Amino acid sequence: MGLFDILKGVGRGSANTTQNQLITAVLGMIGSQQGGLEGFVNQLTGKGLGDIVNSWVSTGQNMPISVDQLKQALGNNAMSQLSTKTGIAPEQLTSQLTKLLPQIVDGLTPKGQIPKGDIASQGMDLLKNLMK
Repeated sequence: MGLFDILKGVGRGSANTTQNQLITAVLGMIGSQQGGLEGFVNQLTGKGLGDIVNSWVSTGQNMPISVDQLKQALGNNAMSQLSTKTGIAPEQLTSQLTKLLPQIVDGLTPKGQIPKGDIASQGMDLLKNLMK
């Protein structure tokens, strides 16, 4: 599933509002990461999730991430910030992120490589255009 597929439902009714807020918050988190998407991937790799995150970047099947792995990789501060930004309770947030994060990283790396340039901004621009 490409990034466009993830985002194309954005702005189409209130049923997707929570997920839309989460997508926006995750793209913002990736974009604010030092080094952008590459920095985010390196952060997860540094937390021992190299095989998992590399599967998201590659063109093959995405490996799953557990709630515990996600919490350890992102840390309490990032999880708290995402919960506050989205209004999603922490336990629901982690469950949703385990499904959504692999899709977002996969969508931002459609050719199996981390693109050069500010891909998070490109994702945010795409999101803004879809919300018009």
